Amino acid sequence: MEKEFIITVFSENKVGLLSQITTVFTHRNVNIESLTVSESAIEGVHKYTIRVCNDEEKVANLVKQIEKKVDVLKAFCYTPSEVVLQQIALYKVQRSRNVEELVRRHNVRILDIHDDYIVLEKTGHKEEIDEVYQMLSPYGLYQFVCSGPVAIIKQRRELMSEYMKYVEEKQKQIIKENNKQDLMIWQK
Repeated sequence: MEKEFIITVFSENKVGLLSQITTVFTHRNVNIESLTVSESAIEGVHKYTIRVCNDEEKVANLVKQIEKKVDVLKAFCYTPSEVVLQQIALYKVQRSRNVEELVRRHNVRILDIHDDYIVLEKTGHKEEIDEVYQMLSPYGLYQFVCSGPVAIIKQRRELMSEYMKYVEEKQKQIIKENNKQDLMIWQK
């Protein structure tokens, strides 16, 4: 049964990595519903937020395949209930009193006002953005654009930060063991 999943991928900012990641989806015949890439809270690390609808097993395999990419540091999979998810939409609509009243009632920001149109911004869930779109359509909607969702996990701890600490500790342990082995070789 198909369900919605949010996949977050952490990587270095390398040319061509986006293509490699999307190829994983293409080869497994899985459609990407939305994709957003941005810097993360960890310096030098970028975060991909990918929304897909598919069965759990197939998505779990996708995450494993993505993690095999050289420049991918770690990938995680969440259900929508495990993340806070938001999108941003911009609307260019004909200027009128009715539009200005709608704006006030639906927590929509006015970004730019001209003689014959207004540019509006709505941040929220897809349903809220679609609702505002439907309400503005009768008033002369000239342009509309919507971002993909960005997500942050609901847990207090950032799993990627914990993973990075784990990797650092492992690396220190490996270096320590290698130094011991080198010392033993030199002593012989």
